[in-house]
Amino acid sequence: MEEKLTPLQLDALREAGNIGAGNAAMALSSMVKAKIMVHVPKALILPLDLVSELAGGPETVVVGVYLRVSGEVNGRMLLLLPEPSALQLINMMLPEEPTEQLSELARSGLQEVGSILTGSYLNALENLTGLTLRPSVPAFARDMAGAVIDLILVELGEADDEVLVIETTFDLAGLAVSGHLVFFPDAGSLDTILGHLGVK
Repeated sequence: MEEKLTPLQLDALREAGNIGAGNAAMALSSMVKAKIMVHVPKALILPLDLVSELAGGPETVVVGVYLRVSGEVNGRMLLLLPEPSALQLINMMLPEEPTEQLSELARSGLQEVGSILTGSYLNALENLTGLTLRPSVPAFARDMAGAVIDLILVELGEADDEVLVIETTFDLAGLAVSGHLVFFPDAGSLDTILGHLGVK
């Protein structure tokens, strides 16, 4: 599905991702008092039914931080991490309190990471498109990837059959963890975003 987008469209989506990543890196570095780099190696459009494959398949246990997006564009935003990656990320950020399970502190930390990352990306997209994009308070989920995605789709109702995926890598002191930021647009919202980027 990525081939449906022109190089100009991909560049515009990556630009939004990189601006958001830069802002998120500053906020996360301030939060943990250490330099965290956030990179966006890839932005693409995927068919809805392939989203769970990003985490290893529908039965892979994942951690998701998700929120509603409302305004001139509506949808859901999800930070999707396989559970081992989520634990690695929280241990990178909170090395003084290492954990091998998703404690209340770990869940809270991951929710904050998800809130910062999704908020930074939406702000960047808002600035580039001129659209109003209002995020809600994020929610936390731990379940099989298919179940987490189904939960979002039930909440969303009428959805596009394609999603916007921003591959995201967190880097702290040479340790890297990768996840995916996924925007599930309601019907027509993806066209609206691309149109306001001037690349529809």
